[in-house]
Amino acid sequence: MQKIPMTVDGHRKLREELDNLKKVQRPRIVQEIEEARAHGDLKENAEYHAAKDKQGFVEGRIREIEGKLAHAQVIDTDELGGDRVVFGAFVTVFFLDTDEEKTYQIVGDDEADIKQLKISFASPIARALIGKTVGDESVIKAPGGDRVVEIMEVEFR
Repeated sequence: MQKIPMTVDGHRKLREELDNLKKVQRPRIVQEIEEARAHGDLKENAEYHAAKDKQGFVEGRIREIEGKLAHAQVIDTDELGGDRVVFGAFVTVFFLDTDEEKTYQIVGDDEADIKQLKISFASPIARALIGKTVGDESVIKAPGGDRVVEIMEVEFR
């Protein structure tokens, strides 16, 4: 399987979620199932079926996270540098059509959160920026049409 790039912070958050699922959610659901079983007939026991559904979801998420962590390529952005846009970089771009400036961080798929201006390395914006340097212009192929940006700054924090 292919390596899954993620930042140190993204890796830590997945580990925390996995710990929560295994140490908090899983035991809670087992308790819910035991309590629901005590109510009798399982065929018509909505609490039992809801708990079993929840258990299936949690177990699936545990397997998914374990797979991602097993194939993770953790990239420490503190060790990166230079003036070229790469995974983990904070990139300030100037949108030529709207005179708007934004700073994005290029992160892994699980870390992406557009509200925090963290974009996946596989997104159209990131693909248009990766490999470019300060002063370069790039065309972002977006569903709403092409947008031209100029790279103003590349930082590693």
